[in-house]
Amino acid sequence: MQKPTDTGINRTGIATSPIDSVRTERAAETARTGGPRDGAVLIEERARWSRDAGPLGTVPPPATIKGVVKVAMEKLRGHKPTVLIDKLGERLAFERTGTRLYEAVIAKLEVADPHPGGPMRVDLEVIRDAEHRHVAVLRDALLQLGADPTAMTPGADLVAVSGLGWVQAVTDPRTTLNQCLDVLMLAELADRGGWELLIGLTRQLDLDDLARGFEAALAEEEQHVSRVRGWITTALYGEAGATPADPTAPTAP
Repeated sequence: MQKPTDTGINRTGIATSPIDSVRTERAAETARTGGPRDGAVLIEERARWSRDAGPLGTVPPPATIKGVVKVAMEKLRGHKPTVLIDKLGERLAFERTGTRLYEAVIAKLEVADPHPGGPMRVDLEVIRDAEHRHVAVLRDALLQLGADPTAMTPGADLVAVSGLGWVQAVTDPRTTLNQCLDVLMLAELADRGGWELLIGLTRQLDLDDLARGFEAALAEEEQHVSRVRGWITTALYGEAGATPADPTAPTAP
């Protein structure tokens, strides 16, 4: 079976047709669009739509009396708890997407060519289960604050749409396991950054109990980054016919 790194028919570059490429370049140089060619019109139109548009959504009110009290107390202390609720909803949506990504990659593994140093099914299942546990951690945090974990906050809406491309990539029948690992790496790096921001926010709000639970999740995400990076490195060097550098070997001065 042909692999993405094999040489094949690819007509996307202009070098495949030198004669036509010259004609295309000349036409582009002489074309007249009848207006500015620096994108100013497009920028202004986007700005106009942005000025007239409303937000992606709003944070719902607390779902319980206990939550109302907590929100009132935080407001009296000069904080805006809806910011935290929005970020918690965002993280929850992200972790849900992460769980689905690993489910899709597990399915991809079933038809992938095995290679030494790559992920085993149990490896992917362990990370998938961790992502699923993080959903529960965030759900419990929202409930503790009196918020509704099933509500789609603006931040949750944003990351759900952003992550859709990742889901489409790993579920595309044409993508390989190695390509899917690249997608997982992007998601894991973003995941780590999101947890770091959330921990910093909860610490600033003196919600140390929540922060400690989030730090445990971050520690697991650090392990995920390391494992996925190792799988990608092994696959990349293997495809290129190169030997990975020995990390224990001394470096030149």
